Amino acid sequence: MSTELYHCSIADLGRQIANRELSPVDLTESFLHRIEALDPFLDAFITLTAERALEQARVLEDELVRSGPRGPLHGIPFGLKDIYCTRGILTTAHSKTLIDHVPSEDATTVALLHQAGGVLLGKLATHEFAHGGPSFDLPWPPARNPWDLGRFTGGSSSGSGAAVAAGMLPLAMGSDTGGSIRNPAALCGLVGHKPTYGWVSRHGIITNSYSYDHAGPLTWCVEDAAIALNTLVAHDPRDPASSSRSAADFRAALGGDLRGIRIGVIRHYLDEVGASDEVRQAFEQAVGVFEGLGAEVFDIELSSSKRYQDIKVVAAETELLSVHGDVLRARPSDFGEDFLGRVLPACLLSADDYLQAIRERRRVNEEMRAVYARCDVMLTIGPGPAGPLSAWRTIDFWRKGSVTAPFNVTGGPALVQCMGYTRSGLPMSLQLAAAPFQDGTVLKVAHAYEQATPWRGTRPPLEGTALDKPDLPTVPEPAADELTGTQRDRVRMCVKAAGLSLDERQFQMVCAAAPYVWQMVETVRSPRHWREEPAHVYLP
Repeated sequence: MSTELYHCSIADLGRQIANRELSPVDLTESFLHRIEALDPFLDAFITLTAERALEQARVLEDELVRSGPRGPLHGIPFGLKDIYCTRGILTTAHSKTLIDHVPSEDATTVALLHQAGGVLLGKLATHEFAHGGPSFDLPWPPARNPWDLGRFTGGSSSGSGAAVAAGMLPLAMGSDTGGSIRNPAALCGLVGHKPTYGWVSRHGIITNSYSYDHAGPLTWCVEDAAIALNTLVAHDPRDPASSSRSAADFRAALGGDLRGIRIGVIRHYLDEVGASDEVRQAFEQAVGVFEGLGAEVFDIELSSSKRYQDIKVVAAETELLSVHGDVLRARPSDFGEDFLGRVLPACLLSADDYLQAIRERRRVNEEMRAVYARCDVMLTIGPGPAGPLSAWRTIDFWRKGSVTAPFNVTGGPALVQCMGYTRSGLPMSLQLAAAPFQDGTVLKVAHAYEQATPWRGTRPPLEGTALDKPDLPTVPEPAADELTGTQRDRVRMCVKAAGLSLDERQFQMVCAAAPYVWQMVETVRSPRHWREEPAHVYLP
């Protein structure tokens, strides 16, 4: 496979196929060869569907000759995070508990991609049930970052990020509950777009959080994300949160300068995440690019990233515990420790805590109205650069804020893209966000920045010593705690009330997280009038 081909955009590949310059079968075979060569180093795939893919490609090639292409995705290979149900194809959620799970129907998004002419090459690694971080005790290893095989891909759409960055796929689907499209896109140097909540169907995608789950694409460039979204955005009556609001052509929104676009810069998030001088310098240079493109750029402030994270975690972890409660009560040790270290502490949360979190969600969304009135797009730092796999600790989920969580709480579109590389060659990222249903504006601004910068000209160095694969770390010990005896008794009562039977190691995970859980509860318990209603079913 030529370097030029596996580094082509979806737009370019689609044009070549439409012009009969490229065969869908040849393209599929070429990507399969690329996967065969690189995936042993990257562990991006759980299930490769090579024979099915070639059969699909042959059908699409015959159709191309008879009646022309269905559209820009005709014959384009894609992959799916392994929480997307696929009829007759293993769908594991990267978990021992679903090691033999074969669905009887496709997720709505999968069906839409097939209808558009996409060719499924396989199911991609994730974090267990699209949650947690890299786990070292599951049936499949975590995906590796193509920029440095000893570093974190970001998650939970980890295999999606690795596969697209390595040129094994031009399109992969991810999900985003608190940043799981944007984290791997950022750490792997991609474009990751979390659409407006309700615009892309969740039907047939294994649930993480009912009120926070989003589905969306990871691609190399902005135009490819727009092409994918033109297929994916559609009302689905089988998804209770699906919006019936129609969307304009996202691809048509691209192009032109940014005169008249108001961009609010959220600089205080750099301080909150402790961004390095190298990242700060790259971010300020990016701000300068937007100014040079004609945008009106000014500073704004939001609530702290930790406040948004607390609101999201109290609600979403409660929902996650409910989703998996039966299996957790019966066989907790069937799950990996990283997943357990995030879901088990949710037993410390009460129904009242959950209600207060979704009341607080409504409050912060009301606060955002003034921000939306001032600016068309918000600009802030994105995740990254990637840290070592060996540095990952589950307890950090409970301790730290998140620059991606604010835009899950608000439900509007959020996109990350590369803003340069560190001196050691790792991608750095910025994040663009907007009011619900303003996805087209976010894509337009991101596309203008991409066209004005050279970052799409650099790819991971996947050859020679760059493919030396370090051994995986061992499973970390649960974090220590400083609970009093009374506090440990409180934890023990909550565990018992939840019907959980935990061993000492699992119990320690809950104890370690307890102080941070209790702090989150204090955050969401702001004084409020009794009339303040919760966001029961959040539709932006």
